[in-house]
Amino acid sequence: MPCIQGSKSEMAHTHHEHDHHHGHAHQHGHSHGHHHHAPADFNRAFAIGISLNVLFVLIEAFYGWKINSLALLADAGHNLSDVAGLVLAWAGAWAARIQPDARHSYGFKRASILAAFINSLVLLVAMGSLAWEAVTRLQSPQPIAGVTVMVVAGIGIVINTATALLFMRGSADDLNLRGAFLHMAGDALVSAGVVIAGGLALWQGWVWLDPVVSLIIAAVIVLSTWGLFRQSVHLLFDGVPQHIDMAKIQNWLSHQPGVDHVHDLHVWAMSTSQVALTAHLVMPQGAPGDAFLQSVSEQLKAQFKIEHITLQVVQAPFDSGCPLPSTPQAPHACGHHHH
Repeated sequence: MPCIQGSKSEMAHTHHEHDHHHGHAHQHGHSHGHHHHAPADFNRAFAIGISLNVLFVLIEAFYGWKINSLALLADAGHNLSDVAGLVLAWAGAWAARIQPDARHSYGFKRASILAAFINSLVLLVAMGSLAWEAVTRLQSPQPIAGVTVMVVAGIGIVINTATALLFMRGSADDLNLRGAFLHMAGDALVSAGVVIAGGLALWQGWVWLDPVVSLIIAAVIVLSTWGLFRQSVHLLFDGVPQHIDMAKIQNWLSHQPGVDHVHDLHVWAMSTSQVALTAHLVMPQGAPGDAFLQSVSEQLKAQFKIEHITLQVVQAPFDSGCPLPSTPQAPHACGHHHH
């Protein structure tokens, strides 16, 4: 680091309350916040949700086949993809808690992002096939047993709503749990549509309504899932998480005591519920010590919900081959290897 002369020769790591001091020409603060928000709390929710939905898929598929209802069979197929989705989300949440090893220094936290991505993809494909089948059925509408359809779909509304509520609490903060929640809320909507179609088919004899309702529901679910799909792809490519305002963080760090300016600021998602940050703080007066780094790390966690923080203090900026602070969107364009 040729640009730095006379800077404080220590490196402070705040990790699990251990401090290590090394002879480096900068001060380096490293802080982890190990708060596994959702997964540990949601094991029971996943187990209940999967069990209820497997039971309902069997009921729905049997009666859909028996009375020749496309809406019921489509809903059973969609529910089956949801069971797979819940299993996937659970596996992602579990994998994210596997301890790091020599070859995976961050563990497998990204598994939850991958699970959210696959979940959204499966849901989009399932809705595409439902829409295709509905268009085919529209061309030759077939009579359905309205009462059976309404009763079976009514059970579905109860089961899917109950399962969705299990994940509602975690869906705001965790993209993986949001995927599980969207799946189940979407199912409740499909079932409600099936009840309406069955009722009107009984009352008015509108057999064409069964595929039309299927089409409307498919469109609604695609619209709600598209956001999840885009966000999961964004995070897979180390995009800045949606709730993070980079300009605000840059400004906040720049106004800390003794900080002249900030460069090489990068923020990315380690998992669907954990965010990481690295930054170089240019402090001409030299590194102020561990207490400063600890304080800044704690405030970043509290104000911006950032879990894993690495701050490097230098007395003069040096060329690390990174883009300028005005383009902080490329977390791994520098000589930092995070994964």
